[in-house]
Amino acid sequence: MSGTPVTAAPATGAVVTGLDLGGTKIAAALFAADGTVLARHTRPTPAREGAPAVLDALAAAAAAVDPGGLAGALGVAAAGVIDPRSGMVTSATDSIRGWAGTALGTGLADRTGLPVACDNDVRATAGPELAALPGGRGSLLFAAVGTGVGGALAVDGRMLHGASGVAGHLGHLPSAEAAGLPCTCGGSGHLEAIASGPGITAHYERLTGTPVDRLETVAVRAAEGDEAAVRAVTTGAAAAGRVLGGLANALGPDRAVVGGGVPRIGALYGDALAAAFAAELMEPLRGLRPEPPLFGHDAAVLGAAALTTTLPLHHPGAHR
Repeated sequence: MSGTPVTAAPATGAVVTGLDLGGTKIAAALFAADGTVLARHTRPTPAREGAPAVLDALAAAAAAVDPGGLAGALGVAAAGVIDPRSGMVTSATDSIRGWAGTALGTGLADRTGLPVACDNDVRATAGPELAALPGGRGSLLFAAVGTGVGGALAVDGRMLHGASGVAGHLGHLPSAEAAGLPCTCGGSGHLEAIASGPGITAHYERLTGTPVDRLETVAVRAAEGDEAAVRAVTTGAAAAGRVLGGLANALGPDRAVVGGGVPRIGALYGDALAAAFAAELMEPLRGLRPEPPLFGHDAAVLGAAALTTTLPLHHPGAHR
């Protein structure tokens, strides 16, 4: 829908395009200088066709959402470990074939003729949450719990990127509940293995010996009183809460946000996470509680567009 106003607009002073690249879908939005959404576009991600095809699809999405060539810059929020300074995908799972090692910034700039800013999709999604804090100078702990467990950390108004862009990957922190379980990163015992959607589903299967098709099936069974389903959901939630509570003590955030698909399965999950989170907090943080995101489906493309004002721009034809 064009002409839709969005709060916490990217303060670019120019028309910009925001792209959100996921494993299955590319979403694009064209933003006016005041943050109004002028146009939207979505298309499938050709994830099995390799990185050049994905870059081509991103460029095609940018062209489709901006046929008049109004945008002066492009921001992209992408799956994987993204180093916004080099514009490289420094690490990635196989959800997009051959994605690790891709020159995302310059590759997309060369295809579109526009300067490009890029970052990890979770950090980009957290950007509007950070901007919404008083003065935009607060500290934020942001977690996205879905197929994996991603995150973003911001201190005193500054998003942390870290070496190779790896900062914020909360799913790869150690978790006692995940001891011995293999992780998608190649390690073991990490939070993602017990707290993600697939992690909770796999835990239910271990408890019952019964395969299930998806997390929602476990959630329904938990709501019906299935003891193993309740245990799988609450174990994953409590594991996430404990890790996030410990991180809150280290970071001292003004706000803690937990989003993603898994928290939407219901109060059983949310209550268990909140209780475990609160139990870890030091006294000065006792009032801190996990909250849902302020922004909806536009958060990733909005955050992507805002990257053009906060991160290095990669230009067409730049030496690399």
